[in-house]
Amino acid sequence: MMKSFQTLLLLTLVLCGSGLSIADQVRLDVGSPYAKVQVGDKKQNVWVRVGLTGFRMEQEKKRAPVNVAIVLDRSGSMQGEKIKKAKQAAMQAIDRLEAQDIVSVITYDSSVNVLVPATKATDKAAIRQKIASIRIGGNTALFAGVSKGAAEVRKFIDEERVNRIILLSDGLANVGPASPGALGKLGASLMKERISVSTLGLGLGYNEDLMMKLALKSGGNHVFIENASELADIFNKEFDDVMSVVAQDVKISFEVPEGIRPVRVLGNEADINGQKIVTRLAQIYSKQSRFILAELEIPVGENSQKLDLGTVSVRYRNMSSGAEDHLTGKARIEYCDSAKQVDLTINKPVLEDVVAMVANEQNKLATAYLDKGNLKECIQCLDANGKW
Repeated sequence: MMKSFQTLLLLTLVLCGSGLSIADQVRLDVGSPYAKVQVGDKKQNVWVRVGLTGFRMEQEKKRAPVNVAIVLDRSGSMQGEKIKKAKQAAMQAIDRLEAQDIVSVITYDSSVNVLVPATKATDKAAIRQKIASIRIGGNTALFAGVSKGAAEVRKFIDEERVNRIILLSDGLANVGPASPGALGKLGASLMKERISVSTLGLGLGYNEDLMMKLALKSGGNHVFIENASELADIFNKEFDDVMSVVAQDVKISFEVPEGIRPVRVLGNEADINGQKIVTRLAQIYSKQSRFILAELEIPVGENSQKLDLGTVSVRYRNMSSGAEDHLTGKARIEYCDSAKQVDLTINKPVLEDVVAMVANEQNKLATAYLDKGNLKECIQCLDANGKW
């Protein structure tokens, strides 16, 4: 495995100040498992880890206001304990909101009902009463429920607010668009509007691929909830996230010079256009760490040669200051003729992240083989991944 990573990059971080202290900015950490790469006679593929860590939100500072739509499944499968716990969890979440926050509540079965139109969270008792009145209905018009939630969020959408849809479902979407592709497309369009969707899947009967795709494409969270008794804790954790956003509308660009070829990006969907890689994150939470991996093909080099690999640029809206912050990192690599020199420069935490993410991609491939009934290819893929 060591030789697999002897071709990895070292990037030097340069911060561009925006007038704020470092404590009030997202931290950009660009690095690699090794600081040097061994000379070879062929082009080599290398990995770059670009990490972002949200600054700590001080308790005395005012958090960014939220604009949240709670979209609840009230189809027939939610009867009994499920709908009871869902209503309790939603009402507890309402209690955490402040007068500056916007909330709406949407329910869906065969059709969609706007139970609480988007409004300031000033009369919590009235909102709680509306939630308590929810009754069980018919089928599952999930796509329409999310679309209506988005319509309510749009009424007060603002770049200074955290705009979020929280979707709960326990079943398969069987009314309207019901494919992962269709929901993923909806999620991608909402992300462009700065609206993210967190999906909460209750029990074993929901479409995990669909719910995960919707969350992934919009920049939200996806959580599997085994038992209805967990709903209150899950809602509480989701609201913890919503209320701790420190950066929003995050754009990461990585420009590499001619002679170096961008291959792929892991950790987030990205566009590769010529020498430029661009990817976006919806939000970063207080003290949260997010990272992506970029794979590059680099040319043959000579001993002691230094190679400029390009520039990482990050732009985001600082939810504490309201300003648009910019961070940049310069990438560079040095060739050496000794594997021992390479090993001496190991950065174990970065190596662990790279190994975990690459291995996870291989596990996804193995799962795809298994889903197609190709057990032999699945076993070979897992075996190779384990050895690596």
